[in-house]
Amino acid sequence: MSIFYNKVERGNPQDKTAAKKWYPSLKSVRLVGEKEVAKLVADETTLNRKEVEMALDQFQKILLRLLLDSNSVKLGDWGTFRLTCTGEGATTAPELTAKNIKDLHLRFTPGAEIRNTLLGATFLPAESVLSGKK
Repeated sequence: MSIFYNKVERGNPQDKTAAKKWYPSLKSVRLVGEKEVAKLVADETTLNRKEVEMALDQFQKILLRLLLDSNSVKLGDWGTFRLTCTGEGATTAPELTAKNIKDLHLRFTPGAEIRNTLLGATFLPAESVLSGKK
């Protein structure tokens, strides 16, 4: 298993005169849908694909309900889901209202097992897939 990356040349937005540099940009090979995930889980368990699909659907409903009730959701060794926001500042505390909130973000902080597994990831340039080089 390897994570592919592209090489992207970018300028410094804070210093338009600075020389451009090359940066890695992760490359997804494909988008895996819920049905395929359900099939993969079913292949690893005694559940059938439809049962897994139903469980995933219910999990999404419950996760959203808990998050929208101002909870963070910790899933054992997986990690924690939480909401954050961006907004406009106000001069005084009484001036700050819900209207100052401009965007809502879902954040996931991985648990130790996932974090440690990701630390051991290997990376390959995406062009190596086409050229056969590593």
